[in-house]
Amino acid sequence: MPVPKNEAAWLVKAGSPLELGDAPFPTAGPGELVIRNAAIAINPLDCHMQDSGVFVQQWPAIFGCDIAGEVYEVGKNVERFKGGDRVIGHAINLTSGRPQDGAFALYTVIPADKAAILPDEISFTDGVVVPFALEAAVCALSLEEPGVAMPGVASPALGLPYPSLHDVTSSGKTLVVYGGSSSVGSMTIQIATAAGIHVIAISGAHNFDFSKRCGAARVFDHKDTSLAGKVIEAVREKGSEFIGIFDAIATPETYANDITILEQLDGGHLACVHPPPLTTDLPANVNAGMIFAVNDVVTPVWKDYVTPALQSGKLQCLPPPFIVGKGLEHIQSALEKSKAGISATKLVVEL
Repeated sequence: MPVPKNEAAWLVKAGSPLELGDAPFPTAGPGELVIRNAAIAINPLDCHMQDSGVFVQQWPAIFGCDIAGEVYEVGKNVERFKGGDRVIGHAINLTSGRPQDGAFALYTVIPADKAAILPDEISFTDGVVVPFALEAAVCALSLEEPGVAMPGVASPALGLPYPSLHDVTSSGKTLVVYGGSSSVGSMTIQIATAAGIHVIAISGAHNFDFSKRCGAARVFDHKDTSLAGKVIEAVREKGSEFIGIFDAIATPETYANDITILEQLDGGHLACVHPPPLTTDLPANVNAGMIFAVNDVVTPVWKDYVTPALQSGKLQCLPPPFIVGKGLEHIQSALEKSKAGISATKLVVEL
């Protein structure tokens, strides 16, 4: 059987547009899958990698994190998948640096432990919004011990339980999610509420219903000049243990509100998608860190939760996809759209 042709959208140097070209056809090593990609999704991390070359380990590079497609090859010691299975998965070029591990190609290698069967009733373009956001959310919520997100920056360790397929009683804990309509923010709401966490979200007023659909109990407008005070009051009204804040926006403006909220609520965790404020700017009783969205802590969620949760509707493919186009040539325009700013949607390219 002839080997199919592989193509990719290559990053030749930082700050340059992607260039389409041939790519070596990947093979599945032990514990790996080769996926024939049907859809890929864009994340803000991809834009940072293109602009600055951050996390790129070899040039030229193929990067990207979110894929959905069919299993083309199964590596040794993989029992959960077979050829032809419909799957979603998290590509890990971010840590491996290998071009074959990047999503922006026709065929991609992923670890079997970062993949799940996609139910037949869910399209590839819907399912592809899940992987990176899921990995990031579980990394933000369930790490037991702090790690290293990047040199000099720790990863947070909230130590929260995994999501459950069943309705769970309240854990008696409250988490604030800043950026509740973002991809990672909305997934964090879903995962936290499925673990019995009471979630208070901060998002745009036009996205209140979306954040509540994800599971937020209360939602506040990020433009409200009294935002910090209202969030503090809502946490106190609930009367449960305050865990802290997951900041999916992580800008100087959001950090200012984070610090005010944490000061008034006697500290807690601050988990961020970018490096957190300097320790000297934080209250002494705040444990701050930056999430790093590749970790084995997520393996049980991939293996035991994702597929049945998608089947039951416990896990929703949110935010909904916006399909930019079909073909690798549309990845560059999707990255440009992401840089320009989007709200309550995830940019997707079909292949």
